[in-house]
Amino acid sequence: MAIHLRQVCLVAETLEPVVSDLETVFGLRRCYVDPDVGQFGLENTLLAIGSDFIEVVSPIREETAAGRYLERRGGDGGYMVIGQVASQAEQAACRQRAADNAVRVAWEYERPGYRIMQLHPGDMRAAFLEIDWEKRAEMDGFWPPAGGDQWKDNTTSGAVLRGVELQGPDPEALTCHWADIAGAKPEQGAECTRFALANADLRFVKDTDGRGPGLSGVDIAATDGAGMIERARQRGCRVDDRTIIIGGVRFALNG
Repeated sequence: MAIHLRQVCLVAETLEPVVSDLETVFGLRRCYVDPDVGQFGLENTLLAIGSDFIEVVSPIREETAAGRYLERRGGDGGYMVIGQVASQAEQAACRQRAADNAVRVAWEYERPGYRIMQLHPGDMRAAFLEIDWEKRAEMDGFWPPAGGDQWKDNTTSGAVLRGVELQGPDPEALTCHWADIAGAKPEQGAECTRFALANADLRFVKDTDGRGPGLSGVDIAATDGAGMIERARQRGCRVDDRTIIIGGVRFALNG
């Protein structure tokens, strides 16, 4: 599978305390604030997790797509799955598969050596899927949404992204839809369906929390799961077994 999960984006009414909770509970460090998101009426903060990223965005004006998403899902939650591909051809193939599945491109941006493609969350039936190409093709290195290379001074090794959970009324159909667009093969499990990206899984479950379709969870491989759970409790986060709720998202700890 050519798509590499590089970033997961959460949306919150306000950046704090969500960013502080992520920072404290998982031992992450803030690595970048992107001024360009202001054009969408947002502010953001990125935190490095291994060589990948968790981003939190928050509306700073009325009538934004992010604000409407918050209203639709009843508060803070997951927002975007952001992947990286090694070539323009791979990105173009994904774009064609999206068109074949009646999925609109919500936004595109291009500059020399870099192209962003965001697929519409309504057509994706859960969340934004963004597929980016950057000419260096460094899947663990240079990443424009995190300011290039500067994030490397703020990364930690205690946690790594391992997957994303998306929910909807028909998980099997949602899996097939996303897999068709990603060019992947779905797998059937006991409790969910899934497919593999280059470095992580996307898994799909039934909506049981009443919030409707959306990005509902993130899987993390953690070297200090017990410490993370204790810090989460101290921060007042909800903890259920090895799952920590931050920003309306279920962070499942593995390892």
